[in-house]
Amino acid sequence: MTTTPQQRARRQQKVEELCAATMRALTGRADLHYRGRRLHSNCGALPMHAPHLRVDTSEDPFADCRAAADGMAMRLTHSDADLHRSLRPDEPVERLLFELLEQLRVESLVPADLPGVEENLVARFEHWSRGFHDAGLTEGQLGMLLYTVAQMCWSRLTARRVLEDTEDAIEGMRASLVGVLGGALAGIRRHRREQRAFAGYALEIARTVAGIVRAERGGADEKAGVPTDDEEADGAGRHFALLLDFDDGEGEAVATALSGDSKVFAEAEHAYRVFTARHDRELFAADQVRKALLVEYRERLDRRVAEQGVNLARVARMLGTVLAQPQRDGWRFGEEEGRIDGRRLAQLISSPAERRLFRRDQFRPTADCLVTFLIDCSGSMKTHAEPVATLVDILAKALEMVGARSEVLGFTTAAWNGGRAMGDWISAGRPRNPGRLNEVCHLVFKSAERNWRRARRELAALLKPDLYREGIDGEAVDWACERMLAHSVARRVLIVISDGCPADSATGLANDAFYLDNHLKSVLARREQQGVIEILGLGVGLDLSPFYRRCLATDMSQALDNALFAEIVGLVDGGRRR
Repeated sequence: MTTTPQQRARRQQKVEELCAATMRALTGRADLHYRGRRLHSNCGALPMHAPHLRVDTSEDPFADCRAAADGMAMRLTHSDADLHRSLRPDEPVERLLFELLEQLRVESLVPADLPGVEENLVARFEHWSRGFHDAGLTEGQLGMLLYTVAQMCWSRLTARRVLEDTEDAIEGMRASLVGVLGGALAGIRRHRREQRAFAGYALEIARTVAGIVRAERGGADEKAGVPTDDEEADGAGRHFALLLDFDDGEGEAVATALSGDSKVFAEAEHAYRVFTARHDRELFAADQVRKALLVEYRERLDRRVAEQGVNLARVARMLGTVLAQPQRDGWRFGEEEGRIDGRRLAQLISSPAERRLFRRDQFRPTADCLVTFLIDCSGSMKTHAEPVATLVDILAKALEMVGARSEVLGFTTAAWNGGRAMGDWISAGRPRNPGRLNEVCHLVFKSAERNWRRARRELAALLKPDLYREGIDGEAVDWACERMLAHSVARRVLIVISDGCPADSATGLANDAFYLDNHLKSVLARREQQGVIEILGLGVGLDLSPFYRRCLATDMSQALDNALFAEIVGLVDGGRRR
């Protein structure tokens, strides 16, 4: 059965959510989460280089992803990252083996009360080993050497037999290595609970094997007179080149997006620049549409909402469940226990058997929160305007039904290709790296003070195609957050609806392609650290995980059904738990 990109993205997000929950439970670290297919702690990516833990959460079986999560949890629990970093070698082959051995060490330390974790890790290593062999990567000398070392070390640390499927194949190489690695193999087993002592033996194994690799490569080059990359036609060299391509992700202030890094933004020490804000505007979107046309848009939107067949009452109940919190609402009198009600003490005399003389606090669920929808009104979103407007209209009405406040905002630019800001820059002599170079236009479709019934016509302005130009996401997120902070509520949730990265042609040409991307990541990191507002991403046909810690990919080309709204409610609920 063929799956769509949106289905694969949803599956990936679900798997990553479950794996992250597993790691948080095993480690006790609430800051662990996935972003852009990489494990993060707060805003920094965590490196994980053991070959058998490299999985693709969008394609690989869930059992493999779960086992990789268990392995990462053991690494975080039983390994001192600073000590490991200070001891690891720089030479690629040595580092590969050192990383692998440290991972195998921590996997051998699974507590006895977690047998399921141990079974997962054993199954994952055997699955990786079988796949490595079946791919033909052990047919060459380099592949066989490294594979045999991995099997020997795993067997020694876990007290298990090497993979039975390949035991005969590695026997010759295994016999030749026992003499040179025997002492170190005994040492890693004996000191597997002492990281520093273990590291000494691991380094000995890594250096010995790396020396054999260099000798083999040198001999092959001398004999054949060809580059090392062409030495092994089986592809093992190319495969290990990928394994040796280390990307630590250490010391980053924000997650590395798939789109890349901005040199201009980094050189400015992550200080965002705006060449001129003189032409920026904040507008009520309904004022930009003729009244007759707005009525027509509203009628069109009403027809679209009716066609969806969404159970609005059910959506409201689900939202109430995740947003409402119990709040004290006076007293309940006539109770048989609680605090004595002084007004009923006379009954104690007149009716000694009467027990309903107490009062208790009364609570009722109240959704004291503000949910803001921030809609990307860039040109590419124009084709999704109608389903997005329908989605937001239903959610805003459902939120009002449970007593929660909502706000609908949008962001675009007042012109294409920089507009008047671009003209000012040209007049100033085109200075280098001017920063944002366009006229920002922020739109208010529905303010938090207006209820859905009064604002329902204004929401239809989302259907006006002329509003959709270019998008500068970072400033829009900051603007929406500041508006939310002006309201005194117990909880604030910002849902950003977008179909891609920030896009402004003038800013990209005058700075570099990823300038606005990096600013958005910086804004999100800062707001997440403040912890006052929950920021969630709702991708329109796209996975927004490179930017948003918590996000959901949706397919707006299909009908908006109850299942989609259940997923959105789950997104809001999950953001709270985190």
